[in-house]
Formats: sequence, structure tokens, C-alpha cells
Amino acid sequence: MSNIILIFIYLLLGVGLQRVKWFPTDSYKLINKFLVYICLPALALYYIPKVHWDNKLLYLIGVTWIGFAISFFFFRFLGKKYGWSKKLIGCLIITAGLGNTSFLGYPIVNALYGSEGLKMAILVDQPGTFVVLSTIAVVVATLYSKEATSGGKIIKKVMLFPPFITFLVACFANVLNLDFHDYFQLALQKVGSLLTPLAMISVGLQLHFDSKSQHWKFLWIGLAYKLFITPAILFLLYVVILKQHGLMIQVALIEAAMAPMIMASILASSHGLKPRLSSMMIGFGIPISFITLAFWYFVLEFLG
Repeated sequence: MSNIILIFIYLLLGVGLQRVKWFPTDSYKLINKFLVYICLPALALYYIPKVHWDNKLLYLIGVTWIGFAISFFFFRFLGKKYGWSKKLIGCLIITAGLGNTSFLGYPIVNALYGSEGLKMAILVDQPGTFVVLSTIAVVVATLYSKEATSGGKIIKKVMLFPPFITFLVACFANVLNLDFHDYFQLALQKVGSLLTPLAMISVGLQLHFDSKSQHWKFLWIGLAYKLFITPAILFLLYVVILKQHGLMIQVALIEAAMAPMIMASILASSHGLKPRLSSMMIGFGIPISFITLAFWYFVLEFLG
């Protein structure tokens, strides 16, 4: 419980810093770079070599791939049926199809399920959310914004991205049954521990509410898909149909229920896909998700 309270404290600290005049308004950009280029790689290098492969890990990896695929067909169908613009469809596919499985997911899973759960959350995020964001989501953003981007540029962007490189290094270490020296592991653990406070402060710095927006209807449709439909579909698939239970499935479903991803919003905005709606998906999605995550947590606890 104390970890959950700390998450809210860090989040409120970030919101409060928005009102401090001398504090740089775009400081979250520097924090995000530190998280993406330093903290996330450190956690991958620390935890992934210790993971023992089991085919059931595909339940974790599949969370984002399944969620994003359904998002694509769901919003494409609605868009064609109701005559939505391509930019609106692209915005909802990306922002509702990708969850905040690292910045929010890591600290929340760590608070709920400890370090063992965090190892599993990394597998949801790295080969799942991160790879989808860097490849398929970029393709969707390009297609729905009519921007010309070659396949070679997409591949190069993925292969040269530091978190992806460290993910590959950690996977090779796992396959070869190797691990790093104790002192280096300690350093990785210390650096990785900065993720929770910095991530929540960063989220707080980026929370904005636009009460005059014309996108309310689309906002609620997007959030309904991300916070309820996605975890409900995966619950039906994993628990009801495939009869899977245990910590791994709980982590998978909690990660599936995370708020929209900040970097997905940035990707959509940078391609001109309804920037205001993209921002609202984050601004409203994050605080609302604390309520819906509590709902899903108690559902999973009750069903055991």
C-alpha cells in the first residue's frame, strides 16, 4: 500500500511543478529521455537474463500485439461506418491500442506484485509494447497521415534504438545462461529504481485538461476500448477460454488495462493525427486508469 501512496505523491508532485514559474515547462522531455535511454535499458539488462523461458511467457508478450491488432480493426470499422476522418481513425488506433506498460506499468506492477511481477511486466513492454510502437504503430501513423516513409528507415530506427539494443543483449545473455558481475548488477538495480519516481513526476508534468475540446465523444470511445474492452477481451481469451490462472496472467491483464501510452500520444501528435485528442487520451486516461485498474485488480484477486 505504501508503494501505491508513493506513486500518487510523485504524480501530484509533477502536477504541482507545473505551477512553479521557475521550473522549466518542458523538463519532462529530459526526464523521458533519461527514462527511455538509461532506466529502461538498465531494468532490461538486470531482469531479462534471470528469466527462465517458458512457452507461457507468450501470454505476456502477446498482450500488446493482440490489443493493437484488435484496435486497428475496431477503429477502422467504426471510422468507415460513421465517416470519421483518416487522422481521427489513426489517432485512436495508436493511442487506444498502446498501453503505458513501462512508465506507469512498471511502478504499478512492482507495487502490486513485487520484483517477480516486474520481471514479467518487462516482457509485456519490451518485446510487446516497445516493438509494436517502433514498427507497426509507425507504419499506421505514416499511412493515416499520408507521410512517405521507407521500410528501411523504420527498420533502422528500431535497430539503433538503445532500449531495443539492450533488450537484444539481455536476450542473448539469457539464451547463453550468462549474467553480469554482482557490482554491475547492483548498479543496474540502483539506476532502474529511479524509474518509479521519475516516471510519475514526468506523467504529472504532462497532465493537461482541455474542458473546451470538441473531441469528448471520441475520447470516451478511445478510453472505453483501452481501459475496459482490451482487458476484457484478454480476460475472456486467457482465463475463460484458455483456462489460465496465476501471477503471470494477473500481470498480463493488469498491464493490458494500463492507461494510454505517453510515447504513443507523442507519435500520433508528431504525425498530425489529432494532437489535442492525443493529449486528452493521456490527460484523462492516466487518472481514470487508477480507478479502472483497481476494478481489474479486485476482479483478478476475487477470481483467484
